[in-house]
Amino acid sequence: MDQGIKWPVKTREMRNFAMDSTYWNEFEYRDDDIIVATWAKAGTTWVQQIIAQFVFEGETDGLPIGDMSPWLDFRLPPLEAKLPEIEAQQHRRFLKTHLPLDAYVFSPKVKYVYIARDGRDCVWSMYNHNLYTNNVLYDGLAALPYFGPILKPPRTDDLREYYLDWFTKDGYPFWPFWENIRSWWPTRKLPNVHFIHYQALKDDMPGEMTKIGKFLGYDVDNLRKDTWDKMVYQCTFDYMKENATLSTPLGGAIFDGGAQVFVNKGTNKRWKDTLTATDIAVYEARAIEELGPECAHWLATGEYLNEGS
Repeated sequence: MDQGIKWPVKTREMRNFAMDSTYWNEFEYRDDDIIVATWAKAGTTWVQQIIAQFVFEGETDGLPIGDMSPWLDFRLPPLEAKLPEIEAQQHRRFLKTHLPLDAYVFSPKVKYVYIARDGRDCVWSMYNHNLYTNNVLYDGLAALPYFGPILKPPRTDDLREYYLDWFTKDGYPFWPFWENIRSWWPTRKLPNVHFIHYQALKDDMPGEMTKIGKFLGYDVDNLRKDTWDKMVYQCTFDYMKENATLSTPLGGAIFDGGAQVFVNKGTNKRWKDTLTATDIAVYEARAIEELGPECAHWLATGEYLNEGS
């Protein structure tokens, strides 16, 4: 790695009902580790499924990807239970984090894939996630030391009200939204970071898979056609929905209705039929205020305002 690069440095801890940033403080990276970073409900599981295809050369049928690629900063199970399993993995490891960059221990020697999605689309996906979360998770979180209010079932079935709670309380009932995007955005030009937008995956998944694979160091161009076709197929929404227990952590045990409700619709802009014109304008103004025009435009569209940015 270029010694002249100014690498991100952790400046604070973030501990809440779900996450504990101290879990990364003594983590021993391997040089070929892959970290998927995102706020939440932005395509994390989809990217993990894609990366798994390269790690296992398409032979993922029957593999519990959701458990093999753990969310390290999640407080369940506790670090002392989780870490030995991660350290015992013999395959190329691919983990995920939902931490903002300033609360995360960044490593110059590993590869990062950052996935983002318009915040409004995240909320519509999050509502489904929140609605079906069950007491397996709530009881487990309640038994841990108290780091703040625990995620609760939605107080309303009105999606506009749910969105307004999220917007006015910055990520409620999960964790702050804007700081995650804002903190990771400057890393997009680092040599070991690859940015991807959810809409880009929707528009051209094979093309985006190719970019991810090459970024991770795989010889994508020389894969056998039948292997590549299988890898692509296993990342389609229909395949992941049908095999949801494999890509969902704990096989979906923390959701009423199981893993099928975790892999929900995978669509964008459902909010257009619910939010008012004023709601939309206020969100877009807030995005520019929080992120700046360039990042706000990318977050909304997946496109860069300036070529090469």
